[in-house]
Amino acid sequence: MSGFLSTLFNRAKAAKPWWSRSYEGASSGRRALGWSAMRNQHSAAQAARAPLSYRARSLVANNAYAAAAVEAWAAALIGTGIVPTVKAVIAARWLAWTDEADADGVGDFYALTALMVRGMVIDGESFALLINAPAGLRLRVLHPEQVDAALTRPLPNGGRIVNGIEFDAFGTRVAYHIFKDRPELGLGLPLTPVRVPAEDVVHLFRTDFPGQVRGVSWFAPALVRLAELDEWHGAQIMRQKVGALVTGFVTSVDGAVPFDGEQDGSALIGSLEPGAMVVLPPGKDVRFSDPPAIAEEANSFAKITLHEIAAALGLPYEILTGDLSAVNYSSIRAGLVEWRRRIEMVQHNVIVFQALRPIWRRWVTLELLASRIEGEFAAVLAVRWICPRQQWVDPSKDVKAEIDAIGAGLMSRREAVASRGMDIEALDTEIAADQARAKTLGLAFTAGGAAPTALPAPAASDELETEGAAA
Repeated sequence: MSGFLSTLFNRAKAAKPWWSRSYEGASSGRRALGWSAMRNQHSAAQAARAPLSYRARSLVANNAYAAAAVEAWAAALIGTGIVPTVKAVIAARWLAWTDEADADGVGDFYALTALMVRGMVIDGESFALLINAPAGLRLRVLHPEQVDAALTRPLPNGGRIVNGIEFDAFGTRVAYHIFKDRPELGLGLPLTPVRVPAEDVVHLFRTDFPGQVRGVSWFAPALVRLAELDEWHGAQIMRQKVGALVTGFVTSVDGAVPFDGEQDGSALIGSLEPGAMVVLPPGKDVRFSDPPAIAEEANSFAKITLHEIAAALGLPYEILTGDLSAVNYSSIRAGLVEWRRRIEMVQHNVIVFQALRPIWRRWVTLELLASRIEGEFAAVLAVRWICPRQQWVDPSKDVKAEIDAIGAGLMSRREAVASRGMDIEALDTEIAADQARAKTLGLAFTAGGAAPTALPAPAASDELETEGAAA
């Protein structure tokens, strides 16, 4: 009986008390030694924002995968441009303005938005000024360093300035404190930030947690892996170089070497020519070096690391590396579907809301005041933004699926056209114009894209109707 009681006692002693933690991730035992923790996300983001940005810029400038990641995100999010769906007259004026939008005259409006998206991916954020020029709205993209991140202090009215962004007592952004020139272009002169109202500044960044003030680089989860991959790749290349430095060894008993060459101290650097026949005297031996080859486990390690980097950057592995050797139609489509959900989320929740909507509001206001467009402010302000259509792996299957869905009443033709990045009114007008032109020229086209054929000659009654209409 005493043995039974002893066993129960030992089991009760070994068991965890009822008040111990039930989540192992929150435990503080031996297994949790060395784990990092982020108690205050706001202060952590403020402290890490600048170092992450500097390191991400360096990697994008020097690392092929980092550069490919930035271009992949910019191409997917902006592409040829996110355009508004408006009436034809306003659309024509908007199209003309896009070529004049850049205050510096370097690119058009869509080039500016692509530049801002690249900055958001690398630095975590990007800024642009809305300038009311006599000829209309102008935009100037700012470098993130121009917003004074060192300026943080409370204000007498109950507000505060955090990292160069001013908030009122209710926590609403009211102003940005901006250097007129970038700090590195100041020639060492002290720069004083200028207070710019928040309504004149576009601040584009992905919000990662509530109350976030400034953006954090999208490369934050991938920086360590990218840097380590660079170091590993450099070590592999050096290993191959060192292994190829020495090509052969000649062993001689009496010190004589049966080759010609240059004397370098006690060593003779010789060479062999193609097609040469060399007879070695007794006691002499020639051995060639065996340079190390890149083992299969090294290739597997590199691939696993690239998978981790792609996951950290939110990109499919195939998009990051261009390696399509292990994919088929089903796997690549499944990967692209998930990625395109992320693309749509960022396009509508970040780019449209933070950048395109305030730009459109300012543009509409200035255009109406200058009488360059006509209409009610509320009606013109209401606009739907159409993102560039993402191309699929097999377009023919997707088109057939859309046709079937429209025929079954599961989607409208307007929705299908909008998903292609087009406006249905503009498309219908263009189709009608094409058909009228084809009819005037006596052309007929088939749906399969066959060569045009001449239409049958009009009947006499048709000719009379045409002449009467012309009269």
